[in-house]
Formats: sequence, structure tokens, C-alpha cells
Amino acid sequence: MTDSLVSITGEGLTARINPHGAELWSLIDARGREYMTDADPAFWTGHAPLLFPIIGSVAGDRLRIDGREYAQPRHGFARVSLFTPVERGADRIVFRLTDSVETRANYPFLFELDMAFRIDGMTLAMMATVRNTGAVPLPFSFGYHPAFAWPLPGGVAKAAHKLVFEADEPQPVRRLREETGLLLAEPAATPVDGRELTLREELFKANAVIWDHLNSHSLSYGADGGAWLDIAFPDTPSLGLWQKAGARYICIEPWQGHADPEGFAGDFREKPGVVLLEPGQSRSFRMDVTVNPR
Repeated sequence: MTDSLVSITGEGLTARINPHGAELWSLIDARGREYMTDADPAFWTGHAPLLFPIIGSVAGDRLRIDGREYAQPRHGFARVSLFTPVERGADRIVFRLTDSVETRANYPFLFELDMAFRIDGMTLAMMATVRNTGAVPLPFSFGYHPAFAWPLPGGVAKAAHKLVFEADEPQPVRRLREETGLLLAEPAATPVDGRELTLREELFKANAVIWDHLNSHSLSYGADGGAWLDIAFPDTPSLGLWQKAGARYICIEPWQGHADPEGFAGDFREKPGVVLLEPGQSRSFRMDVTVNPR
């Protein structure tokens, strides 16, 4: 699969993207330092899957739409679908996924999903755009799932890394039930101290840490004396953090939506966090990653 990776290069960065899933596999600076996961198969081979038309799990892995049920695996089908390049330049590329006989069998809607990547100096700008090409409202969620190197290149210890949010985040967080992947009703105390969250593997013993409503639209990830990533996500109200213990990555995941809450048995359109997009309309979700090397 690595032979199919497409590269874009700017003044300070090179990104490599896999058309399977339009998935960002690599982000390196001019000195060849990698800021993405090493994808060690002992932990997780993902890099940065796109989550569409669902985020996380739905109850029983079934979407409920107009009284019918449709099989839908965790995080949806975009991450395992082949996207087609529709625009290309040295420092930018746009991939597109459209509905097909296969997608409509389990998600009975017409759509286009464009995923654009562009390098501007030390920033990788990403923009996902969902278009409703059908005649009825399009229900969906969308999320990013990038796995960044933990520790970042630069020689600072893993234990020194932290997140610094744009705003204070005192609200409780949410957790998932390990067996089902569904969102627990009971909130948990926030691990954030003001604006700062010190990253430690113990945070993820109970699976992901989830904010269903975040005050911030940006954060910084890194370590004092080392490299930092500035991450902006102005169009997504929720955030997930996740890793597998011992792995050398941290997933920082801006979301529009989340997994089914436990006990939710309604139509997919009624699920919290689902967007209803009118025919002919589009909705975009931006994520910018700015690299500040050591």
C-alpha cells in the first residue's frame, strides 16, 4: 500500500497521503523528522482515518433509518474506501468519495465527500467537505482521527508532553464502554487543569477521553524545550483523545458527533451530534496542523 502514497511538498513540510481512505500517513519537516505515528502493528496500524458517516460505534453496529436497520462498522466506511484525486498541485491535492451501489446498501443516501490537503509554510491545512447530492436531507457525522508521534521528534521525554487548550476546559469528560464502544451516560471528572492536560498512558486505560462539548477550537501539543504542534479545528465541537498503552502515538481527534449514547434507540437523524444537510447544500470541516520544530 505504501507504493500508492501521494506526496505534496511545500517550503517547510512534506505530507504523504494514501488514496485508500484519503488518509494522511506521514508529515515530515525539511530535516526529515516525522510528526505522525510509526504505525507499529504491535499497537495500531492506523495513521489518520476519516470518520464518516458515523463516529465511533452505533448500537449493535446497525444504523436505524426510517424503521430499517443497516450494517455500519465502527467509524463508518470512508476510512476503507478508495478516494479519487480530482485536483492536484505540487503543494496541494483534493480527493473525492461519492456514493456507490456498495455504500447505498448500508447508507441509503447520495453524497460527495471531498478531502483537501494543502501545505502553506509550516502548516498542513486540511478541509473535508460533505455535499448532499440527493433529494432528501443527508444525516451524517464527520471526524478526524490523526495519530501524532508521542514523543514528538526533538529528544524530549514522552512524559513531558502535554496539551494546552485555547480556553479553560473545566467540564466533565465522557467515556466509552469497552465492550460495546457506546458512550456512557455518567460523566467523569476532567483531567484538565485549567487549560493544560499532562499526557500519561493511565488516561487511556478506560479507552478514549471524550469532550462532547469543548470550549476550545484550537490547542497546542508538545513539550517544553521540544517540538510543538498547533492544531486548529474551528468547525467541530467535540474532541477525542486516544492511544493504546505503550504505543508511540497520541490521537487528537476533532469530531462533529460521537458514538451512540447507551440507551439511544432512535432514528439516526435524531442522534446527538448528527448533521442534517439539506439537498444541494454542503458543510466543511477544517483542521490545520502547524509544526514548530525544536
